[in-house]
Amino acid sequence: MDYHHAVEAAGAIAIGLVFYSYTWRWLDPAASPRLARWRPVANGVAFGLLAVLLMMSRIQVGEDRWVDARAVPLALITLMEGVPAGAIAGVIAIARRFALGGSGAPAGALGIVAVIALSAAVRVWARRDGGVGLRHSLVLALTVYAATWGSFLVLGPRGVAMIAAVWLPLLVLHVVGIGLVARLFADVVAGRAAETARREAAELRAVTLLARAAAHEINNPLTVVVGGLALAGRTVPPDSEEAKWIDRAREGSERIRDIVARMNHITQVREAPQIGALPPILDIKKSSGSS
Repeated sequence: MDYHHAVEAAGAIAIGLVFYSYTWRWLDPAASPRLARWRPVANGVAFGLLAVLLMMSRIQVGEDRWVDARAVPLALITLMEGVPAGAIAGVIAIARRFALGGSGAPAGALGIVAVIALSAAVRVWARRDGGVGLRHSLVLALTVYAATWGSFLVLGPRGVAMIAAVWLPLLVLHVVGIGLVARLFADVVAGRAAETARREAAELRAVTLLARAAAHEINNPLTVVVGGLALAGRTVPPDSEEAKWIDRAREGSERIRDIVARMNHITQVREAPQIGALPPILDIKKSSGSS
């Protein structure tokens, strides 16, 4: 095996990992849900181009024997980002394969489609289990390897001879490139999720401390107001205009008391729908879990 070629392929995958980690930072759903919609597109294009680069930068494993790592970025980005990103990357890779021409182009395209489909299926499995684990990435590596075998078998005896000559390097490439590197990609997601959770916890603590302090400060004068309204209500005729205003003031006081009670039971930070140019505000009803 030409280890220079292997190092080049590893370096390309490392660049993909770095790019992926930055897209999680730049296109964070918590910071900007609108921008986050473009993350699958950005990663799909980037990893599709990475697959093309790896198709061009083949690894020599013997005399007139070559393999390429095109399946690695396709499998990784579909596993981590889902079908939209995988489909974009797959289309780019397929376009490149047909541009190269040759009788193996349809089989190569079929192999790329199989990689995307298998990665999407493993992603569903991993999400049900709470995240991508080592067993998920290793199963994906082996199934993608099997799909690669299948794409060669489509070519008949010639394909069998080709895959038989490179089966071991190709197996190592898939196990290391997908089975192990996927754990690094999963760590990026887990690290970002942990950072978001810490930020949200700090935000919730700040909001609850402020809300409870405000509730305490409001309660004291509110008690005086409610008591004063009760005393004033005894001194005016029940059907007078003054009595009606006192009743309205008492209703307003009860609404304030209800709001203060909600402020003491905030368990999450939920924003109210933004109106015009007004800045976002806390939705006390939703944040306190009240219906």
